[in-house]
Amino acid sequence: MSKKNVPPQDSDMDRRKFLSVLGWAGLALSGIVALIGNLFYLKPAVSYGPATRFRVGKPDEFKEGIKELFEDQQVVVVREKQGFAAISLVCTHLGCTVRTSDAGFECPCHGSQFDNFGEVTGGPAPKPLNWYQISIAPNGELEVDKSVQVPGGTYFRV
Repeated sequence: MSKKNVPPQDSDMDRRKFLSVLGWAGLALSGIVALIGNLFYLKPAVSYGPATRFRVGKPDEFKEGIKELFEDQQVVVVREKQGFAAISLVCTHLGCTVRTSDAGFECPCHGSQFDNFGEVTGGPAPKPLNWYQISIAPNGELEVDKSVQVPGGTYFRV
């Protein structure tokens, strides 16, 4: 008996059935990939940056006349007789980080100089350093809000 006349068995798959199964499997796989892509789309991949509100400690922890530096937040908190002040460490000229000095603040990049209140005393800076709002958090700590600028010389009293 020759093999040409032997009918295919049920377990054998002919070419047409194989291609049909392969096509449906490809369609199912592409649907799964699209579904996963849409699920990732629902959660945006955004970096919101550092928080604009942060706590710096209890009021009793600050000594009068001492600049407490918070480098990660680019802010210095000062306690004076009038109260507390939060002054930015970002130069108003080109955004360099200023450093504290005995006379106030100085920009190492372009030479701007500021007094202890952030007012420009020399250099190319066009305006004084920003002052930020300070308040008391529910746990009794001082909280600086960098999203709210206050006029220079505005102190928070406890």
